Amino acid sequence: MPGLVTATGVLAFLADEETELKVFALKTLNDDIDTVWFEVAGALSDIEALYEDESFPERQLAALVLAKVYFHLQAYNESMTFALAAGPLFSIDAPGEFEETIISKCIDQYIAISSTHHAPSKQSKNDLSLPAIATTFGSGALDGSSLISPTTPFSQSTLPSKSLLSRASTDNTILDPTFQPTKEGRSASIAQVTDASTQLALQGIVERLFESCLKEAKYRQVVGIAVEAKNLDVLRRVIQRASEDGKLSKAKVQEGSQGLAEELMDYSLDICMDVVQERSLRTEILRLVLDLLNDIPNPDYFVIAKCVVYLDSDEEASTLLRQLVSKKDRNALAIAYQIAFDLYDNGTQEFLGKVIKSLPSGEPAKKPEQQEAEGAAESEPLLQNQEDPAEEPLSEEVSKAYQNIRSILDGSKAIKLNLEFLYRNNHTDASILNKVRDSLEGRNSIFHTAVTFCNAFMNAGTTHDKFFRDNLEWLGKAVNWSKFTATAALGVIHRGNLTQSRKLLEPYLPRQVGVSSGSIFSQGGALYAYGLIHANHGANALEYLRSMFIAADEEVIQHGGALGLGIAGMATGNEQVFDDLTKVLFADSALNGEAVGLSMGLIMLGTGNAKALETMFTYAHETNHEKIVRGCAIGMALIMFGQQEGADVMIEGLLVDPDPTLRYGGILTVAMAYCGTGSNKAIRKLLHIAVSDVSDDVRRIAVMSLGFILFRKPGSVPRMVELLAESYNPHVRYGSAMALGISCAGTGLDEAIDLLEPMMKDPTDFVRQGALIALSMIMVQQNEVMNPKVAAIRKTLKKVVGDRHEDAMTKFGASIALGIIDAGGRNCSIGLQTQTGNLNMAGIVGMAVFTQYWYWFPFTHFLSLSFVPTSMIGLDHDLEIPRFKFHCATRPSLFDYPPEQEVKAEEGPAPVTTAILSTTAQAKRRAQKKERAQRRESMDIDSTPVAKASSQPAADKMDVDDDKKSKAEEAKEKKDGDSGNEKEGSASPEAKKKAEKEKVGYEMENMSRVLLSQLKYISFPAGRYKPVKKVSTRPIPGPLWLQVTDRLTAHRWTSSPP
Repeated sequence: MPGLVTATGVLAFLADEETELKVFALKTLNDDIDTVWFEVAGALSDIEALYEDESFPERQLAALVLAKVYFHLQAYNESMTFALAAGPLFSIDAPGEFEETIISKCIDQYIAISSTHHAPSKQSKNDLSLPAIATTFGSGALDGSSLISPTTPFSQSTLPSKSLLSRASTDNTILDPTFQPTKEGRSASIAQVTDASTQLALQGIVERLFESCLKEAKYRQVVGIAVEAKNLDVLRRVIQRASEDGKLSKAKVQEGSQGLAEELMDYSLDICMDVVQERSLRTEILRLVLDLLNDIPNPDYFVIAKCVVYLDSDEEASTLLRQLVSKKDRNALAIAYQIAFDLYDNGTQEFLGKVIKSLPSGEPAKKPEQQEAEGAAESEPLLQNQEDPAEEPLSEEVSKAYQNIRSILDGSKAIKLNLEFLYRNNHTDASILNKVRDSLEGRNSIFHTAVTFCNAFMNAGTTHDKFFRDNLEWLGKAVNWSKFTATAALGVIHRGNLTQSRKLLEPYLPRQVGVSSGSIFSQGGALYAYGLIHANHGANALEYLRSMFIAADEEVIQHGGALGLGIAGMATGNEQVFDDLTKVLFADSALNGEAVGLSMGLIMLGTGNAKALETMFTYAHETNHEKIVRGCAIGMALIMFGQQEGADVMIEGLLVDPDPTLRYGGILTVAMAYCGTGSNKAIRKLLHIAVSDVSDDVRRIAVMSLGFILFRKPGSVPRMVELLAESYNPHVRYGSAMALGISCAGTGLDEAIDLLEPMMKDPTDFVRQGALIALSMIMVQQNEVMNPKVAAIRKTLKKVVGDRHEDAMTKFGASIALGIIDAGGRNCSIGLQTQTGNLNMAGIVGMAVFTQYWYWFPFTHFLSLSFVPTSMIGLDHDLEIPRFKFHCATRPSLFDYPPEQEVKAEEGPAPVTTAILSTTAQAKRRAQKKERAQRRESMDIDSTPVAKASSQPAADKMDVDDDKKSKAEEAKEKKDGDSGNEKEGSASPEAKKKAEKEKVGYEMENMSRVLLSQLKYISFPAGRYKPVKKVSTRPIPGPLWLQVTDRLTAHRWTSSPP
């Protein structure tokens, strides 16, 4: 039946008195509404009258027609309202643009209503704000924040019209048609649903949609909507439904693979950590996932550990480890060891200390004879400590397990393994260091410092300090702060060498009063180095550093001691150390004040301590020294690390301050508080400051901070800073370069390199410096096969260092860049995330303080905290390194070390070419002509008896005139042929060897370097060992616990500590 051409006649039936005709008209219009809607739009009032008439039998049909007409008029709110009133006539399963649009509107409406009714959870114990600084950082969107989805940009007070998790575009502002006046209180995208029946209909549509998705096993769509709507009941229900469906389905799950519920919880965690920006909601989701995991008979313990770390629940972490050890199963014990390592990798020193304290000491039960012998001696202490519950006696096996777990949690085992790996696999190219040393004048302080940093970064953690030992004369040129920096470099080189730290630095460390010591700069640098060796592991070093710091009278020694205290005591929250630092800060010394302020922030890192913030904020306004103000500003930013919206009050208080140094600290606080979140609110704030502040320093750090916010999404940064990289302001250009380096570190991202390459030729010296450093960060651990541009960049760095006409600042940057690109003996990358995807606190802080080298060169050493070994270290149940191999399914050259630089032998002066006179040349030609004539005569005589018939024509063709040319060509051909044969003969074995190497797939030994991009090619074939945890393709590999499947053939490496 052909469709309607015009609706004029059918519309006339709407005014008829017969109900049947009205119903017929509505059915006819509903079938052909797409072609006649513009005519029906004029009769909307008649159709609405039918809908409002309660006696009309087909009210739902009238509502459906109205919904379709309003849809074509782009009045989507009204269309949705009438579609809901249509009841079952509106089919969610029918394919069509109308149905899809209305469903989208229903989902958005559901999200808006549900998120409005969501009651935020109470603030965690760390969410402390500073009451003394009352500001309005978040007031601009305070009223609308309750309506905002967790993924919605901060500035929008109303929800966009499409779900952000399911739509690519978020710019969906709809203008109401001119014929429809905008009702008061109505948003352009969200309808005001006040009618209870409409709300029930909306709930029914969404429930039908959920059920349809669940039947088709599209669980993730429901999870996304539930998270955006902040409806945790739906999230719990869909995960439980997936678990039930997984049990009912008889399909066998492959060994090692996850079930439906486990996959869904992993997906929920990914959304929670990467998409959700509201901290309280994230905490609720993690708590929900943790509760669901605890209800599963055999849960994923590694996911539990991840939730526990983020929730900062040391009690649950301790309980989890106790449960696994109590099973007395080798597999459970291996999981416990792996979880302990994950906890160490992600937890702060304060968190780990609490977990260790709550675990059994690991001392085995004593034998009866020992108990009798020591009974009298022990009785008195037991009476004195009756408050402490006595530990149950442990078996030898359980005792050993707890001792191993404690050694993992306190970091000693991990540090030892990394030290062993870096020592064994050191591939530092000494010729590059020597070239840098020879190219830069050692008597110039900035150049001497540049070589020191290059050496420190190249050999970071390798304990390889041969360069210093071989260049004592050059080292002796260091004076004052250059000597301080050179001594501190030993801490970078020997980082993690905990057992030998005091012995190594003994010649330089301060001594007792009355005992003569060396230079105060060496003493200060030695304390700084001692802190670097014990970085983020200050349990055994903190007391010594504190005593040295208190006893020091010289400001330079206090400076180094403060830095060492801060690095070793990072995030411990130690009140005693903080008070000691505060006393020195109040002495108002500009020389050590900056280091003391920074160290106070490091001690209270991430705690959000209101008392500490108030102390530092108040003193920053009282002092007249800019260096002290800067130290306090950076310290306050570090205290607010990871606090997100909890830092908003503090941020606004700093950003409105008239002092540009405190505004600088406010921007850095944004970077630290929202680090790695990708927060639209933080990005918007930074971009606004970057183009509006009057201070170049503030604008520079604002652009640079984008790298900290977005390092989890490096691909978005080049596009964001593309225009800023071409700014007229060199400070903004420098900030753009560093933002690219921070966010894209270790990725080799082509878009970032394309932006940085022109900046290497920038007219401003410090912009070129930033571009070179940023390129080295991006190109770290890249070879020519992975990224062909790396060879040209390395060549440029060496050229800049050796160019006498280049500016000192650019040479300084190139020297540091050469150290970064080969960091840790070419075995380290820059890691701002941990293995499990959490924030690497030490790495981020190291990068943040490194950027302050702009003001104080010794801060450059902090970058070593960001260096993470890219290793694959397999351990057995005894925490020993076994001999085992794993497979890499790619070509060896793809992830091989870069080739070492060829050292050319020194050549003597070239011999002077003797001038040839014209008479000499003529004499030579006559002699050659005479010699040829004699040779031709001899050939004529001897040719008759020996020549064959076939050779006679060739002899007849000889011509004297062509002789010179033919002889020359013959000699050339002979020479070329000989050289070609020689080259071919020498290259043939290499070619064969290379062809053999380039076979796809090869075996790798334990303790090998494995890059992040290489992880997807790694597999563990069936053999003696099997990893207890799936190798993640996220951030950095590391120690991996192995199950022994065949003990008879298990072997171990012979440990050779440095």
